[in-house]
Amino acid sequence: MQKMNISTSPHISSLDNTSGIMLDVIFALLPATICGICFFGFHAALIIAVSVASAVAAEYIWCRAIKKEPSLRDLSAIVTGLLLGLNLPPTLPLWMAALGSAVAIVVVKQMFGGIGHNFANPAITARITLMVSFPTAMTTFVDPFVASDAVSTATPLSGNQQIPTDITGLFFGNYPGCIGETSALLLLAGGIYLVLRKVITPHLPLAFLASAAALSALLGENPLYTILSGGIMLGSIFMATDYVTSPPTKWGKVIFGIGAGLITVVIRHFGNIPEGVSFAILLMNILTPHITRLTTGKPFGTEVKQNEK
Repeated sequence: MQKMNISTSPHISSLDNTSGIMLDVIFALLPATICGICFFGFHAALIIAVSVASAVAAEYIWCRAIKKEPSLRDLSAIVTGLLLGLNLPPTLPLWMAALGSAVAIVVVKQMFGGIGHNFANPAITARITLMVSFPTAMTTFVDPFVASDAVSTATPLSGNQQIPTDITGLFFGNYPGCIGETSALLLLAGGIYLVLRKVITPHLPLAFLASAAALSALLGENPLYTILSGGIMLGSIFMATDYVTSPPTKWGKVIFGIGAGLITVVIRHFGNIPEGVSFAILLMNILTPHITRLTTGKPFGTEVKQNEK
């Protein structure tokens, strides 16, 4: 008589794992990373390297300090450091990049229990921390192909009045800004790669970009200008789609994206800071548990109580 094994769920396994997913994200970010280094030079490369190295070191030191096995093999620290580095201006002092990585890993990630337990995106929170702490350094930019110690220039989102910028330049990345947010073309290519690899679904990024474009059009602004300038492309594709801090449901992703897009445009149009992507994603991160609860269907066979009808 043949014996049958009885086990608990899940019964369907997958070859996907954390390190594989993180490796795909790194591959997707490489074109924009290389482009940013080509545009902004050696100091930009140093900022990215310091951000990644500091994130890895912070994770290792913290885990050793609390007698916990370091989780460096999952590559999540590398992704966090890379995302933070791409969100920094090419003129930022290196020690600030290192500080930002330490905040992302220790304060936002590890103090809440490590990967899978953080309530907010570590790189986004670290960027906001640096922006609030060092506003001048975080808003000092240079034109592409200009030495990092040159006189700073305005970005397309400087102040409430947008400076004239060619849409083609925005699409290819030839304008002042953070290291990795300038080339919309390469960020889109990375996003398509992640969708094809089934690392992310297009629901959240498309809802983010569409809502931002629609509201900017209602406010009399150029929708293309809105979605191509600043960090909206980098944020919507690579940061808002973080598994831990975004809803797992399809409609939850759509609601998250719409909310983030609307908040971004409201901050840009009515606020006194030029960029609103980071704050928008952080606010939606906080709302993620509520969105998930509202958009998660009841299991088949669940009894609905009278007061729930």
